[in-house]
Amino acid sequence: MIHSFLLIGQSNMAGRGFRDEVEPIVNDKIVLLRNGLWRTMYTPFNPDRSTAGVNLSESFADRYAKEKGVEVGIIPCADGGTCIDQWAVGGQLFDHALYMCELATRTSTIAGVLWHQGESDCTDELYPYYEEKLSVIMEAFREKLGLYDVPFLLGGLGDYLLENTGWYGANYGKINQALENYASKTPMTGFVSAKGLTSNPDKLHFNAASLREFGERYYEEFLKLEDKNKVFKEKPMQGNSIVTGIENL
Repeated sequence: MIHSFLLIGQSNMAGRGFRDEVEPIVNDKIVLLRNGLWRTMYTPFNPDRSTAGVNLSESFADRYAKEKGVEVGIIPCADGGTCIDQWAVGGQLFDHALYMCELATRTSTIAGVLWHQGESDCTDELYPYYEEKLSVIMEAFREKLGLYDVPFLLGGLGDYLLENTGWYGANYGKINQALENYASKTPMTGFVSAKGLTSNPDKLHFNAASLREFGERYYEEFLKLEDKNKVFKEKPMQGNSIVTGIENL
């Protein structure tokens, strides 16, 4: 049985960690959704740009698979540089993620949603509306996919943004507060702190070591929220196995 997780947000969810800075994770219980089929894990997990690298879901999925003894499917839909308006209900990113989830649910059960986004909304004009927009988007995903009983995990922005020469530093704390506020009053929703995590030299993207740690934090928050009594229904396999040799060529 595959327990799958949707990845949505911008570049820090897509992952920009340098792969040569950490040991690779190798786990044959992790699969990625590609063209509607599950493929044996490969990196980058979320290849939205040529700069895609280490992804926080790698350590999340590795620990989940090992501790729960199941296959873990990753549904990569994050897209670098996107603001929250680009994730609006009915927009291309929202509908793409929805469609990917609908494909995934033919052969897996969605066990959670991982969100990290907000750097693009740190301007004075945008941050005041962030929580309201986030609420509409998250509730639409829950309703359209029937995900009322699984955790939605919202990651905080890094404190290193204070050192960024762009607009991010002034209001990143306001975005974090909006994320935390929404999580605190919404069932099955958790805020994952980025306190103490560090960045690449660009002071914008989490470095590889921090992404490994961030994935662990997402998992710890998942454990706080999961319904221990939830029973996942068996889903059909793709043929006789998840991935055939031909698909790996």
